Amino acid sequence: MNTTRPDLLVVGSVAVDWIITPTAEREESVGGSATFFSMAASYFASVRLVGVVGHDFPQQTLKDFDDAGVDRSGLEIDPEGLTFRWKGRYHENMNDRTTLETHLNVFERFDPRLPAGHEASEYLFLANIQPSLQYQVFEKMKGPRLVGMDTMNLWIDIARDDLIKMVSKVDVLTINEEEARQLSGEHNLVKAARAIMKLGVKHLVIKRGEYGALLVDHDGHFFVAPALPLEEVFDPTGAGDCFAGGFMGYLSRRGVTPNGASLRTAMIYGSVMASFCVEGFSYDRIRGLSIAEIQERFHTFARLTDFSHAHLLD
Repeated sequence: MNTTRPDLLVVGSVAVDWIITPTAEREESVGGSATFFSMAASYFASVRLVGVVGHDFPQQTLKDFDDAGVDRSGLEIDPEGLTFRWKGRYHENMNDRTTLETHLNVFERFDPRLPAGHEASEYLFLANIQPSLQYQVFEKMKGPRLVGMDTMNLWIDIARDDLIKMVSKVDVLTINEEEARQLSGEHNLVKAARAIMKLGVKHLVIKRGEYGALLVDHDGHFFVAPALPLEEVFDPTGAGDCFAGGFMGYLSRRGVTPNGASLRTAMIYGSVMASFCVEGFSYDRIRGLSIAEIQERFHTFARLTDFSHAHLLD
């Protein structure tokens, strides 16, 4: 990777989670879409984080942001409020989870404010917040080179019109399998992808958890990235956001090439960062990685799908 580090702005949630898995539990596990995205993307770009937390937010995480080179001047700290908190329990298969508690706290009144200069960021990722807020941020930007966004089933249910309006403006939409089916009304993923592309999406990424991710580019070409086979998934929270961080981070370095090669490579870097994420609680495994570790895992992914020496039938 070259050493140029463009500005990548992310707007989204910063939270404190209580995670319960079949084998372990952590009561104060820092999470939130913008947190995971920022820590993963920080290896590729100069990340600018916009979000809100309360006075109870861990000081150690603020230091971790600083150590990772994340610009947190857009992270509002409400001295009177409490941080967004979520409690969830993962089932035995680690794919399904049950929400036990949700306390929006200061996030309920989140009104994204961009510090001076942030509106000129070259790259923008609108993490999972209300579509109306995503659009509000988008309108403030001064011609970013690439805009990505994420969403969730709640917004598909209660803010569909705002969501579709926002979707038509972005370059990359990242959603999971369930959301793709819900948004499109199609169960088959290929049909779902085709239907979503008709909404004006330029590039679509459907995240499929342990089954990898599916890319549909602006020409309608499909590309499938694998997930790394792991004997144990420790905590899947934030894996999709780390995928987005690796994906957008790489694209901020390379741009979208005409032949789509950079999009396919970005899919693998997204999978790389997601694979690190699930090996620990919170962003524990994402923090302090070396470029050599990231590159070695990239090559591991490349080997998973390498059939260049295969032979056709005689």
